[in-house]
Amino acid sequence: MKVAVMTSRERYERFSDPAQMPQGTESIFLGMSYTADDVREKCSEAEYAIVDAVGELTAEMIDAMPKLKMIHSEGVGYNRIDTAAAAARGIPVCNNRGVNAGPVAEQAVMLMLCCLRRFLEGDRLVREGRQGETKSRFIMEGLNDLSRRHVGIVGLGAIGTELAKRLRPFGCRVSYTSRRRAPAERERELGVDYMTQEQLFAECDIISLNCPVTPETEGMIDLSALRRMKPETILINTARGALVRDADLAEAIRSGIIYGAGLDTLDPEPVPADDPLLLLPAPWNERVALSPHIGGTTLSVFRDSYVNIWDAINATESGARPANIVNGL
Repeated sequence: MKVAVMTSRERYERFSDPAQMPQGTESIFLGMSYTADDVREKCSEAEYAIVDAVGELTAEMIDAMPKLKMIHSEGVGYNRIDTAAAAARGIPVCNNRGVNAGPVAEQAVMLMLCCLRRFLEGDRLVREGRQGETKSRFIMEGLNDLSRRHVGIVGLGAIGTELAKRLRPFGCRVSYTSRRRAPAERERELGVDYMTQEQLFAECDIISLNCPVTPETEGMIDLSALRRMKPETILINTARGALVRDADLAEAIRSGIIYGAGLDTLDPEPVPADDPLLLLPAPWNERVALSPHIGGTTLSVFRDSYVNIWDAINATESGARPANIVNGL
């Protein structure tokens, strides 16, 4: 059995349990960057493909693997995999749905607190020997408690649900918007109330994006959407960078349309040095807290992800239906 490894070889080898791998498994390593010609040349005999969560798998690449039985995202994301082309050939595309929900929710809370407490600015000033004056200035200018903020969650899926659970002990009001409203019992259990997207953008102090990239959501946070928010709004994105138009967000922060942002993901990745959010001058640059898309990359997440991947491969090999099929088969 041959497996096309279209992600980090180091991760694949570290987190794959040999005891789970079918006897005679042959791994074909393409790494994180490859072309259709690379796939055609090296992977024409592959029966399975494991693809980085932000990796690309086009229809041409899928066609270059005529023996393919299943495609599995290494993570939760799969928006750069041509799911329709795979479905047309009867190839299921699977993901690790929900595997990173808790850690990503923790990352979102951390970014909220970084922005509310002006962490980047405070860290810099303490290192410059200005702790005393900074403390006095922050007291007079005011810092905000998360408990007093109204948080809006866009997308009450696995991550949005875990975020609501983690916010409840802080005592803040939590609202959400989603394609489908949750049952009233679920809303009571999570301590959340439903709003339309328009209401949520207009009323919430913190807006957390926890939805997938689709044709409807790509670029949803543009200047028009940002202008519907309050000047003190903090935008949090631990989902996908393609949800946000970076130039518009940078302009909104610099011009005072919203206060700031906490971002675990940008578009594209790796982010180029000339991304408008990276070029914000002082003092606005310290209103943007950035992390390198690590919300869902804890050790436990990768261990669980590879257990799921090999479970799906073994299920397919035995003629069973793999879990977490995302392309309608």
